[in-house]
Amino acid sequence: MKKVFELDFRGRKLVVEHGEVAKQASGSVLVRYGDTVILTAAVVSKNANILSDFFPLTVLYQEKLYAVGKIPGGFIKRESRPTEAATLAARMIDRPMRPLFPENFRNEVQIVNTVLSVDPDNSPEMAAMFGSSLATCISKIPFLGPIAGVKVGRVNGEFIINPTVEQAEQSDIELTVAGTKEAINMVEAGAKEVSEEDMLEALMFGHEAIKELISFQESIIAEIGEEKMEYEVLEISDELKVEVKNMVSDELNTAMRIKDKLEKYAAIDSAKEKVIAKYEIENAGLKEDELNELLTKVKLVLEDIEYEIFRTIVVKEHVRADGRAMDEIRPLSTDIDLLPRTHGSALFTRGETQSLSVTTLGALGEHQILDGLDIETEKRFMLHYNFPQFSVGETGRYGAPGRREIGHGALGERALAQVIPSEDEFPYTIRVVSEILESNGSSSQASICAGCMSLMAAGVPIKAPVAGIAMGLITYGDKYQILTDIQGMEDHLGDMDFKVAGTRDGICALQMDIKIKGITKEILKEALAQAKKARMQILDVIQTQIPEPRAEVSKYAPKTLTFMINPDKIKEVIGKGGETITKIILECSNVTAVNDINAVKVDLEDDGRVIIYHTDKDIIEATAKRIKDIVREPEENVIYTGKVVKILSDKGCFVELWPGCEGMVHISQLSLERVEKVEDIVNVGDEIIVKCLGYDARGRLNLSRKEAIK
Repeated sequence: MKKVFELDFRGRKLVVEHGEVAKQASGSVLVRYGDTVILTAAVVSKNANILSDFFPLTVLYQEKLYAVGKIPGGFIKRESRPTEAATLAARMIDRPMRPLFPENFRNEVQIVNTVLSVDPDNSPEMAAMFGSSLATCISKIPFLGPIAGVKVGRVNGEFIINPTVEQAEQSDIELTVAGTKEAINMVEAGAKEVSEEDMLEALMFGHEAIKELISFQESIIAEIGEEKMEYEVLEISDELKVEVKNMVSDELNTAMRIKDKLEKYAAIDSAKEKVIAKYEIENAGLKEDELNELLTKVKLVLEDIEYEIFRTIVVKEHVRADGRAMDEIRPLSTDIDLLPRTHGSALFTRGETQSLSVTTLGALGEHQILDGLDIETEKRFMLHYNFPQFSVGETGRYGAPGRREIGHGALGERALAQVIPSEDEFPYTIRVVSEILESNGSSSQASICAGCMSLMAAGVPIKAPVAGIAMGLITYGDKYQILTDIQGMEDHLGDMDFKVAGTRDGICALQMDIKIKGITKEILKEALAQAKKARMQILDVIQTQIPEPRAEVSKYAPKTLTFMINPDKIKEVIGKGGETITKIILECSNVTAVNDINAVKVDLEDDGRVIIYHTDKDIIEATAKRIKDIVREPEENVIYTGKVVKILSDKGCFVELWPGCEGMVHISQLSLERVEKVEDIVNVGDEIIVKCLGYDARGRLNLSRKEAIK
């Protein structure tokens, strides 16, 4: 039977419908937020692979272009692979939910959000997060929620929950925060150099709104929620735990204090492998499935021992994996201009993490076209992140970027976008690519630092340098320790990955993921303060290498010339079927095809702005002159020098004042005396002076040689 639940959430109606659609799923809800409609279905498998070392959770966010009245582009005309926005939305829902499933739960869970209708002023991502939590909570799936999320903006100093499109455009904060009723457990933010104090206030403001959404969920769960399922778990005896601990603790403890990453990991693996091999030999007589189960238990115990030793070293002894102080950054080094033919390149190394970032400048017409649900349809600044397996000394799959690469690239892009000059200030499409060459934690923040330097090396007039740092949190009982610049092991075994990027004046981007239920305001405040100190140290190093953006772009980058023409003249510049502009491009560039790499690029904007790009300034000037000649208007009573291009013996001649502009000199206007035959005065190819008499009723330009020579 259909049930409907309603909440007036900050002045907007939030409606949940249950019991009418997708009834065969383990749990499903239809969420209406204004005119935004999301169907969320959560499904759990009947059986579990209890020997698996991970929880198989999949969160999907499926954009249907009919939701905004669009037909998909391309030849296929149906939705295919997820857009970048859809991938990021799915990650944003996964991150606050994943830590709240029971640690030993191994049944596969799929949470599918289908976007059916979109009102841009009512966030479909936040509606999908709400639906994902609620569909899971009312089902039999064990889950320690509910959770909820909101977007926070700030306009004229006032915080706003889930800002409209207009409000978001005016806002200096673009924050998404999620969590439980007790604490925040996921943060994603971009900001225009906002202070740590203001960002913390925004986070807390968002959490208050989250509590309202969770109370609404709790009332629905109380009415229609199912009893949670029993599930199979892998039971490990205390005897086995003690036996393995006695066998390996000392060796693991020694291995985990080694400072070098590869040496440390090799020693840890060696200690574990000895134990596993011993059990494998001693129990060779067991059936294959029984032996696999025993070895899985041993591996899980080894992980617990490693986890425990790590926490003891960090929280109790206040010693880090590589011997650094808790607020100490790993050694930094920088370099620029490594690649001679690129427009800008930079290398940033922090300890064993290294990013090579390359900036490329292109014409505005080379922007990225977005075929998604957003109002925004194009993007002129992009940051792409690549993580090859060799960066961690491993082999692996190579192909299209995965969710992690897309997410890390989006974080770097969000941070640097805050300082990118406007289109009017710098009329280029800008692409930054970060190639991770080494990784031992925080490669996304290394990408921001290297990307910033490559932009400055390319001559992009960014508003201020940006640096990023990753903070960690290790909890042990009621104690905790915040770490600056976490490396791989501290991320893997720790409880928080809190990335902060910004300028000297404030925060540009935040991202936080945690593996515990949530963190308090006090921990957030301490982490932000510690991150600010580290950010300033990194900025010192960056600005020692390159203090400010170069005054000019690379000689290999396209130069630009911008000028305005009458918008009504654009069609004349383009010509029939693009014939005129194509001719200009080919002739000025001395190429045979407009897509030739050496061809001049011309962008004609609707407002009459003309932007010309080429590495050769002479070609730019020649192209500009041709376009200006087409749109140039002859002035009445002004004398011009023109070329005779056609003769009508008994009527007069046509004179070209400049390419694209011709006028008629009537035979009576050729000389002060009577003229019997045009050829008696002029011939084709002659240059003569003429006076402009203006346009006649038929729109023909009339010229006079007689008036010019008086």
